[in-house]
Amino acid sequence: MSPAAPLHDRHRAVMPSWLALYYSEPLELTHGEGRHVWDASGKRYLDFFGGILTTMTAHALPEVTKAVSEQAGRILHTSTLYLDRHMVELAERVASLSGIPDARVFFTTSGTEANDAALLLATTYRGSNQILAMRNSYHGRSFSTVGITGNTSWSPTSLSPLQTLYVHGGVRGRGPYAHLSDGQFIEACVADLEDVLGQAHGTVAALIAEPVQGVGGFTAPPDGLYAAFREVLKRHGILWITDEVQTGWGRTGDHFWGWQAHAASGPPDLLTFAKGIGNGMSIGGVVARADVMNCLGANSISTFGGSPVTMAAGLANLTYLIEHDLQGNARRVGGLLLERLRAIGAGLPIVHEVRGRGLMAGVELVGRDGSPSPDAAARTLEHARERGLLIGKGGREGNTLRIAPPMTLTVAEAEEGAAILEEALSRAQQDLAAEEGP
Repeated sequence: MSPAAPLHDRHRAVMPSWLALYYSEPLELTHGEGRHVWDASGKRYLDFFGGILTTMTAHALPEVTKAVSEQAGRILHTSTLYLDRHMVELAERVASLSGIPDARVFFTTSGTEANDAALLLATTYRGSNQILAMRNSYHGRSFSTVGITGNTSWSPTSLSPLQTLYVHGGVRGRGPYAHLSDGQFIEACVADLEDVLGQAHGTVAALIAEPVQGVGGFTAPPDGLYAAFREVLKRHGILWITDEVQTGWGRTGDHFWGWQAHAASGPPDLLTFAKGIGNGMSIGGVVARADVMNCLGANSISTFGGSPVTMAAGLANLTYLIEHDLQGNARRVGGLLLERLRAIGAGLPIVHEVRGRGLMAGVELVGRDGSPSPDAAARTLEHARERGLLIGKGGREGNTLRIAPPMTLTVAEAEEGAAILEEALSRAQQDLAAEEGP
């Protein structure tokens, strides 16, 4: 029996049945350092998933742990009813970095809550509950964000306070426009957007979109798609919300924010963020133009959003990221990793596509007949874990490996992880071939 087995039994006895755990024998992770974590048995793993893209810089980063410890020794909590220097300083930096003119920042505790706040702002500002969202999207687990999630495997109910109209374009490699050139793809998606707007009942509040769809399997449209969408949105007065929960802070390498790959028509009206900025601490937030942010006519506070400890952590983490050019590291090391993964995939029929940007790599897996294979993804996760590598999975069919290491990843660690993944993929392919027969 593994050390985690009794804990797993206790977990099942008190936690919801829908609360997913990775692996046939779930792991209890007890500590981490740099790009590595250890489980309760003392086994070390190279972490290529970072708590779902949340451990952005490194495990136990001294600058962050020091900031947390020092602030915790002074005061843990005050709420937004009082001034907090760390919150103001972090808001100033985020507003400046966002690219949104005359920006205001509201801190939350998660990406779900950030997207929920953005929806409240957009629908109030526009006086409409109609939202445009992308097919295959994921924006959170609250009642409102589930209602705009286009990935059915993460949408447990059709009930919603919003009317959501889904637009094509988030997935380049599959669907009715996959055969088109990038330019033609954008033209077709813009035409689809125009057609969808023809079905709307008057005012539409906003389009919300992930520049790279995270849970959807790290899929992305051609650069410039959302700039073309923006031209249509402007004509109708519709707001653009960019969900940067997974793409923000330079992880894509080429840009600090994912929206900057679609910047020709200007910045978004609202930007949501979370995950990596706290490096494991619970931080989320929304940035918006002042007139949009200030449109609420009722009182509001955040009890835990912007707490002194999390704000101190966020400031320390953001400072480290910028001073050490982790965006540049994501571009350089991520580029090498993607090249290595593509070379591996070229020799394995199980790999349909390797895609991504910077330190966001998706490896889509298929069966012998070319259909999506969630079984192949699950097996690869297990084989990688056995060899000391932690990765994630996602996609609409659950058949895409999600690879997103901390942004301090070294070249040697990228090579080590790629070699382990090659072994795991080869083993998964052998397993499936043995079961399918000649």
